[in-house]
Amino acid sequence: MSSRNLELIARHLTTAELEAGLGEIRRAPRDEGTLELIVRRPRVDAREVLDAGELSLEVGLVGDSWITRGSSRTPDGSAHPDMQLNIMNSRVTALVARHKDRWQLAGDQLYLDMDLSEENLPAGTRFALGAAVVEVSPQPHLGCKKFVSRFGLEAMQFVNSPLGRRLRLRGINARVVSPGVIRVGDVVRKIA
Repeated sequence: MSSRNLELIARHLTTAELEAGLGEIRRAPRDEGTLELIVRRPRVDAREVLDAGELSLEVGLVGDSWITRGSSRTPDGSAHPDMQLNIMNSRVTALVARHKDRWQLAGDQLYLDMDLSEENLPAGTRFALGAAVVEVSPQPHLGCKKFVSRFGLEAMQFVNSPLGRRLRLRGINARVVSPGVIRVGDVVRKIA
């Protein structure tokens, strides 16, 4: 890809352009979706795009740095158990990133073509993902300064708006409840 094309893709969208994408985002499947991308973060700002990964009860996505990074949301700064996995709707990611080569910049591990809204997946909801099962956590997942630098201030305001929070446009936090191997293309299915 030429540097000019990369510059065009890296351009941050306006609020109007982002809002124009809401219809497509709202068409995401509610009960059965697809795992579109797996990204391991072996250290801060490093990304490894995987065809397959292993979800573990102890470490989340095997090889990811979640367990060693810690969290400001725990009293002792250790890894937050309800934030093992960061999951984003692939339709939102496609909108803000503008090209699949930039999806991993969002910083999440799993990108699903599925409705992640509070209404569809309230905290405590479980879903099968390949051979694994994960549970949606009550911990909010919000845009931050890295999200702003990669996708723009208007994108962060869009995902963190009242509507953005209800739809969970920035994504969800989850934890592994049943370990297993996952692969790009796997069906993601809500468990009743």
